[in-house]
Amino acid sequence: MTELAEPTTAWCDRCGESAAAGPHPGCATARALEPPRYCGHCRRRMKVQVLPVGWSAVCVEHGELRG
Repeated sequence: MTELAEPTTAWCDRCGESAAAGPHPGCATARALEPPRYCGHCRRRMKVQVLPVGWSAVCVEHGELRG
């Protein structure tokens, strides 16, 4: 799988709602502690694995993110 760079997203990677709908203050706060749950490109729910040394999130269409 390819690792994605920080993309311009159309969807919030935490709640899956439109990023253009306005700020998501709750999502921004949670993003500091949690991995993304939705793909910012296609809004699909991602498979997320959290490890002691980081996390990985996989979208079936767009590949893997690591943090």
